[in-house]
Amino acid sequence: MTHNLLKGRIALITGASRGIGQAVAKRFAREGAHVILVARDSKKLEVVDDEIHSFGGTATLVPLDLRDYAKIETLAAMVAERFGKLDILVGNAAILSDLTPLPHVGPEDWEKVMSVNVTANWQLIRCFDALLKRSDAGRALFVTSGVTTHPSPYWGPYAISKSALESMVLTYAAENSKTPLRVNLIDPGRVRTRMRAQAFPGEDPMTLPEPDAITDVFVKLASHEFGQTGEKFYCQEN
Repeated sequence: MTHNLLKGRIALITGASRGIGQAVAKRFAREGAHVILVARDSKKLEVVDDEIHSFGGTATLVPLDLRDYAKIETLAAMVAERFGKLDILVGNAAILSDLTPLPHVGPEDWEKVMSVNVTANWQLIRCFDALLKRSDAGRALFVTSGVTTHPSPYWGPYAISKSALESMVLTYAAENSKTPLRVNLIDPGRVRTRMRAQAFPGEDPMTLPEPDAITDVFVKLASHEFGQTGEKFYCQEN
C-alpha cells in the first residue's frame, strides 16, 4: 500500500542498499516519491528495487562508490536531464573505521572515513544545490550520530567526521535560510544495523528497533509543508 505524503517528489538516497538508507528509500517510495537509490552493491540495490516495485513504487538504481567524486557530478547531470530538479536529498551513506586510539589510526583508514562521511556529502551539496533549488520545496537531510555530542574513546575518525558533517550541514542551512530549501540533520539513535553490530559486537540486536521503525522523522522533514531548517532532529528519545 502506498500513501501520498511525498507524491510526485524526486528523492535521492545514498547508502540505499541496506540499513537505514534502504528503510528510508522504501518508506519514501510508499509515500509516493520516485526514489533514486545510490549504493556500491548493484545486486543489493536490485533487491530493494524489487521490494519497491512489489507495492507499486518506482525507483532508479545508481551503483556508485561515493569516493568517485567525478561520478557524483555525472549523476547530477543525469538527474538534471531526466527530472529537471531534485526535491529531496538524503545523505545517509557512512563508514565506521576500526575502533582504536587516534595515534593508531592509519592514514589510509583516516582518509577513507573522511572521504565518505564528509567530502562525499560536500560533493553532493556542491553538485545538487542547483537542482534542489529548482524544486518548490527542496529538502536536504543528512544522517549524523550521537557520538558528536558524547565523545568516546577510540571512536576518533568516525566521531570527528560526523562532527565535521554537522558543521558543514549547518553552514549550508544558514546560507540558505532565506530560500525555500530546508537543510537539516537527523540522528537515528540506536538502530539494528550492520554498522551498529560492528561497533557493539556484544550487544543483542533484538533489543534495538529495526530501521523501518525510525523513518517517520525522515518523512516529516522531507515533506512539502515542513518549514524548519538548520536543526538536528532525533528519531528516538535520548
